[in-house]
Amino acid sequence: MFQIVKGHVNSPKGFWAGGMHAGIKKKKKDLAMIYSVAPATLAGVFTTNQVKAAPVLWNQEILKGGKSVKAIVINSGNANACTGVQGKKDNEEMASVMAEKMNCDPSEVLVASTGIIGLNLPMDVVKMGIETLSEKLTSKSLCGKNAAESIMTTDTFSKEVCVEVVIDGETVTIAGMAKGSGMIHPNMATMLSFVTTDANIDKEVLQEMLKSTNEDTYNMISVDGDTSTNDMVIVLANGEAKNQLITANHPEYHQFKEAFLYVHQTLAKLIVKDGEGASKLIEVTVSGAEDIKGAKKIVKSVLTSSLVKTAFFGEDANWGRILCAAGYSGVSFDPMQVNLSLSSEKGQMELLNAGEPVAFSEEKASDILSEREIYVHLMIGEGSYKAVGWGCDLSYEYVKINGAYRT
Repeated sequence: MFQIVKGHVNSPKGFWAGGMHAGIKKKKKDLAMIYSVAPATLAGVFTTNQVKAAPVLWNQEILKGGKSVKAIVINSGNANACTGVQGKKDNEEMASVMAEKMNCDPSEVLVASTGIIGLNLPMDVVKMGIETLSEKLTSKSLCGKNAAESIMTTDTFSKEVCVEVVIDGETVTIAGMAKGSGMIHPNMATMLSFVTTDANIDKEVLQEMLKSTNEDTYNMISVDGDTSTNDMVIVLANGEAKNQLITANHPEYHQFKEAFLYVHQTLAKLIVKDGEGASKLIEVTVSGAEDIKGAKKIVKSVLTSSLVKTAFFGEDANWGRILCAAGYSGVSFDPMQVNLSLSSEKGQMELLNAGEPVAFSEEKASDILSEREIYVHLMIGEGSYKAVGWGCDLSYEYVKINGAYRT
């Protein structure tokens, strides 16, 4: 069991953080940092896009090298993607300036960027910001809050979570912050997620835990079908909780993993809830699948259907669109075995039973769909596997936001 607590990315023991307006954006905060007093074990997963931003390539090399990490420096407002050789030089300079200020090696500094693609970073502004902010990092709550706000782009709210779990009698804290609102799609989204923990955990175990967790969280969300160039999930574990090393055979391994999964699932759902222009969070559960791969394919097919998304925006129980999206997912199933229902805090409504349509009240349907969170339950009757994913509706506001993103 774990406990949800108030906290920020610098709540685990031995972590500092900070955020500020450096000048990359006109007004809003745009530079954030995370620092670990002790060298931290690193785990990471990255975008599958063939076009990878300079920070992604830099961090992948550090992860491959197997070294511990001391710090992360993050800028928002500029993605430093598709910026050629200069982009790589600017990324390396960000790491080097941060390393000098924190008295560590550049290879111990991770870098993340998010924002407009194809523009060079204003390095004079960035360097001055790093030099200023690095002097202000603390474990204070406000500094963690500032960090979470500084990584936002089109986000309308900061995304944070913190939990505590007891391992070997020691209180272990896991905390995280994320950004993401548009260009969100399975195989990661336009999102950055940073999770810190003071747990003492084996490096290979942590990486495998993140990899499997990613498949059930960030890879099961969709806003608009676009996979970005800068996406990453980074986890740092510095061991300051002083628990016994968590391995796959540790008696409380599953207890830690449950808390770890909750942190990432919460961040993933917050990203979708804040989808650009979104008015509804949609959770799709597919059960009765022949295998997990098939269940996930149907979930993603429903979540990414523009017709399904617009129906939910219009609060229209046009359930045929859901069944249609499941049907073109590429997964074989018998439509005459399908059950389909919708639910929200206003109640549940059956729409299809063993392939036969069920008469329903349009008034009740409208009431159910008027809620902010809608749940789709699709039972296909082919096996025993189940998958869950999260998405949002597609609104007029989404077009407005992305039609004028650069201006």
